[in-house]
Formats: sequence, C-alpha cells, structure tokens
Amino acid sequence: QVQLVESGGGLVQAGDSLKLSCEATGRRFAERTMAWFRQVPGKEREFLAGIIWSGERTFYAESVKGRFTISRDNRKNTADLQMNILEPEDTAVYYCAAATGDTWGRDQWDYSYWGQGTQVTVSY
Repeated sequence: QVQLVESGGGLVQAGDSLKLSCEATGRRFAERTMAWFRQVPGKEREFLAGIIWSGERTFYAESVKGRFTISRDNRKNTADLQMNILEPEDTAVYYCAAATGDTWGRDQWDYSYWGQGTQVTVSY
C-alpha cells in the first residue's frame, strides 16, 4: 500500500508560480512512476505530468508543457510539481498519483494510488 499526501495549494494571481508537493509513505516508492492530475467539477480527471521511477524521464500534457515541471526525490519519497505562469484556467483540485510500477501512462486508470487532492485557485 501507498499513502499520498499533497500540499502547497492555495490562492494565487494570474502569472504567479506555485509548487505542489506530494509525500508518499509505503513500499517501493522508488520503483513507481509518479504523476500529477487535476480535476474541475463536472469534468474528468486530467493528466498533467509524469516521472518514471529514476527521475530520468518525464512526460507532460501539451496544455502544461513548458509551464509545469515535475520532479522527485527518492531519498525523501516526494514528488513535486512546479507550476509557473499560472492562468485562471489552471484552477482545479490537483492530485498526486502513484502507479503500481513503471509506466508511461496518461490515463487515471494507469495509477492505483491517489492523494486527497489540494485546491489551486488562480484569480484574474
């Protein structure tokens, strides 16, 4: 089992930056792909970024490529999402997710473990 806890959400203005953190407890963190998703009411959960077990490869949704950066620290069991040049359209609940192993998946069904989510609100 893996437990994930996100932190770092909040209210910011358009153009600001924000860094989300995900702390994992449980087994085999260093063997799992980690990812960040977001969701707004009435819509499906949207993939944003993923990072494979070693941290050497990352993959992003086109909508955030160049603005968001995912990273991980396997010594600390953390996976972070640095978000720059935030826009009001980025307002959502952001979720950290862990796969059962190594994956390049972009679908929520590729990930078995989820945090409780953290709200990000970007004002005009």
